[in-house]
Order: sequence, then C-alpha cells, then structure tokens
Amino acid sequence: MTITNEAYMTIKGQINSEFEEEKSIFITTSKYVESEDEALEFIEQINDKYKDATHNCYAYIINQIPEVKRYSDDGEPQGSAGLPMLSVLEKENLKNIAVVVTRYYGGKKLGKGGLIRAYTRGVSECIKDKILYKRPFFEVKLTHAYTVLGSIENFLSEKKYKIINKDFLDVVKVSL
Repeated sequence: MTITNEAYMTIKGQINSEFEEEKSIFITTSKYVESEDEALEFIEQINDKYKDATHNCYAYIINQIPEVKRYSDDGEPQGSAGLPMLSVLEKENLKNIAVVVTRYYGGKKLGKGGLIRAYTRGVSECIKDKILYKRPFFEVKLTHAYTVLGSIENFLSEKKYKIINKDFLDVVKVSL
C-alpha cells in the first residue's frame, strides 16, 4: 500500500443525518478514515449499533495508490444502494471517507428508482456543507547560521510556512 501525498477533498470527523421516506427511516453516518481497515472497523461499529435495521449499506474511498473503492447493497436490489452512494462520493471528489446508510423498512416498497434516490439523498444531505480541502503537511528542520536568519525568516513568512519552534544555540535550528 502506498499512501498518496496529494491534496484532496474529505470531511472532518463523523457526521450523522436522518430522514424519512414513505415511512422508512434512513440514517446516514459518514466518517473520515485513513485506511481500508479503519473503514471496515467503522462499518462494523455501525452494523453493531443498528443491528436491528433492515439494511446497513455502505461505500468508501481510500486515498492511496491504487485508490480503494468499495460498496455494498446489503440485501437491497443490486445497484440500488451501495453504487449510488459511491457515485455521490465520486461526484464530490471525496477521499478517505466511509459512509453507511441504515434503513429501517417502513412497510412500503420504494422500487429501485426510489431506493436509488433515497440512498443518494442520504449521502448528499449528510455531507452537504461539510466538505473540506485536506493537504498533507511535512515537518522540516532547518539549521543555519545567525548571519542568514533575517533572509530565512523573510522567505518563510512570504511563503506562509508555519514555524513550530526556533532554537538559538551555536546555530539557529528552525522546525516548520
């Protein structure tokens, strides 16, 4: 597994939303994850939490090389839940995200089209206005003479580097 260092869109933490459609309750839980193991652990937690639900459908995308994409309809008609959920994540260009839509059946069949609309709605509403841009950061340590301190500080300030620590010893050590 190779993790990519490219910037990407994702969410922060865990987000929940819920709605009712034709007496069926749809509960969506999405979470930021960094590996397939984390995604599977999250899905298992949701399955345990809502073990009495009719369906716990999921989709996730992990930002690594090669990219990992998985989904499950969990007993819903093939292509009516997991794949539409994954399509929402792809459309929003999200990475390192796992989402589970839990359905409590309300007694009225929605049909395949109705299920596709409900599951995509669940994911869309859950992540709406929660998407953020994530880029990797690296800690860099510089060691330099006092004579270039002003030039280096000006450069770091102009380029908007975040200085974490400065040690003034026989030389200057900067962590950024």
